[in-house]
Amino acid sequence: MMDLTFSLGGDLPVRRLGLGTGGLVGPGYWGPRGGRAEAVALLHSAVERGVTLLDTADNYGPDLAEELIAESLHPYDERLVIATKGGVVRTGPDRWHCAGRPEQLRAQCEASLRRLRVDSIGLYQLHRFDPAVPMAEQLGELARLRAEGKIRHIGLDTVTAEQLRLALESAPIASVQNPYNLLDRSSAEVLALCEARGIAFLPYYPLGSGTLTHESAAAVTAVAAEHGAGPGQIALAWLLHHSPVLCPTPGTGSLSHLAENLDAATIHLTARELALLDALAD
Repeated sequence: MMDLTFSLGGDLPVRRLGLGTGGLVGPGYWGPRGGRAEAVALLHSAVERGVTLLDTADNYGPDLAEELIAESLHPYDERLVIATKGGVVRTGPDRWHCAGRPEQLRAQCEASLRRLRVDSIGLYQLHRFDPAVPMAEQLGELARLRAEGKIRHIGLDTVTAEQLRLALESAPIASVQNPYNLLDRSSAEVLALCEARGIAFLPYYPLGSGTLTHESAAAVTAVAAEHGAGPGQIALAWLLHHSPVLCPTPGTGSLSHLAENLDAATIHLTARELALLDALAD
């Protein structure tokens, strides 16, 4: 039977189907989206439904997503793991730049600690490697923050397999966040390395930015009909079946969409259905 849990870094258990918080802020990750009450209600509903992994970032808003999490859920359930990110600075909708100097990473991490109202962040992910700063310096600062207890585990966002191999020589890496979904398997080599090393893979755009929910693929539509489900639910169920290290965190600002996403964990795909869906990438 499919295991719906994963242990981040070997010691931090989470349910594999989590919630991304980018959908709680405005377009281009800029400004608010709707009222705060709606965001608070959605976060409460997610936790009540058993979500234990929240995926956020300091630049969502900016600052806003982290503030909403604290406003909604602090003091936190001891099972809840907040994964946040630093290393970029957002300057407008869909506009940002890398900020990976050690002093920048430290300041961003400490600001996230204050906004989230915690002494330690369960999973802190480097949002991008800054090409202007040696990798060793960026990872070295994260390792120091970990040694100080300010972060428990280190993750990486948007990396190649070679970058991941090099990073593993400098610091323990608990997670990777790369694009991966039914139609985009471009990070297959990264996924294989994560499987070999016991590293969580948090696929972003698990629904292909909405393209997988428009019933565009005949195989997805057919499998969805067999289960009385939507195509997005099948896309998420496929990720959960495809690899035990995949931990999708689809984002949404809708309570009904949240419920639909979380119900995907109850869908058990047959070998025949998995073969049909696997073939979509051929």
